[in-house]
Amino acid sequence: MPDVISQLSDDAIALLIRLIQTPSFSREEADTATLIQEFLTAHGVLANRQDNNVWAVSQHFDADKPTVLLNSHHDTVKAGAGWNYPPFGAVLEGDKLIGLGSNDAGASAVSLLAVFCYFYNKHNAFNLICAITAEEEISGAKGIRSVLPQFGKIDVGIVGEPTGMNLAIAEKGLIVLDATAHGKTGHAAREEGENALYKALDDIAWLRQYQFPEVSPLLGPVKMTVTQITAGQQHNVVPDRCQFVVDVRTNELYQNQEIVDIIRANVQSEIVPRSTHLNSSSISENHPLVRKGVAMGKQVYGSPTLSDQSMMPFETLKMGPGESARSHTPDEFILVSEIRAAIQDYITLLTDLDAQSFATFGKQVSQGF
Repeated sequence: MPDVISQLSDDAIALLIRLIQTPSFSREEADTATLIQEFLTAHGVLANRQDNNVWAVSQHFDADKPTVLLNSHHDTVKAGAGWNYPPFGAVLEGDKLIGLGSNDAGASAVSLLAVFCYFYNKHNAFNLICAITAEEEISGAKGIRSVLPQFGKIDVGIVGEPTGMNLAIAEKGLIVLDATAHGKTGHAAREEGENALYKALDDIAWLRQYQFPEVSPLLGPVKMTVTQITAGQQHNVVPDRCQFVVDVRTNELYQNQEIVDIIRANVQSEIVPRSTHLNSSSISENHPLVRKGVAMGKQVYGSPTLSDQSMMPFETLKMGPGESARSHTPDEFILVSEIRAAIQDYITLLTDLDAQSFATFGKQVSQGF
């Protein structure tokens, strides 16, 4: 491993230890944002900040070149019960670094920062923007969505999340629906009223049975699950209102609003999505980044978990050190060796990636490949 990469890897691991030691719950990431700013500044990089989002642009930015976004997040969930180690302790046992946010997604964040610093002042065939952003765990309004407009045209994004450094080329989206069936009250002893609960049950039966025709080879079908229901206040009164919640996991073959429109056309309940911006995302298997990753021996797959990819209106590849199963669990950890290997893999992935490959891919897409 070249000395410069080895030093950047050491610096990234040292930064991750400090990030773990600094609480950064969603909407409370100010201190870790400052640490990330200081890291970039110490490596001669001009850092930008808005709220708790920190980003930087490669030194020789050229608007005529394609732009690659490197993105991960520095917020964490709160530590649940069952930890045997202090969540903010950053305990290092051999190769294992234990602490809240170590795997999700601190290791990805510091790896991408190191990779960005490696390429920062080189004359590449592409531009790089590195954004380490806030509020990912809650899909918050002051996270990646709030700063994307400042980045200009992005051709492709690499989103750092724990994938074992394999290639998640599709990711399920999410819609949470608040549904309300309306009826009329009446006495339960007489044939009075319109029972909103029965209307809701008819709609729930449709939601349970309906199959969206477009099935993704990577993500499978759209999945709808009713998870909550509330109706009635007294045993002898026919309920005039029944509310239920539907969790919808979408694939990349549908836009979220399209899903909402189909559901509304087939049920009698009032349907209100909490949002429609958490769309499924994907990248073509023919994209040069994916082809390069496969040539490196990486596996492609579809991810069932949601990330900030859902808010990016361009092709994105999810790829990062660690394993998804470690996230949001007691004694969350990352292996130091995984970080070192990830930095090398990211650099290999981007090295010799030329602007012509992006241009060729753009022609392929326009021709329907």
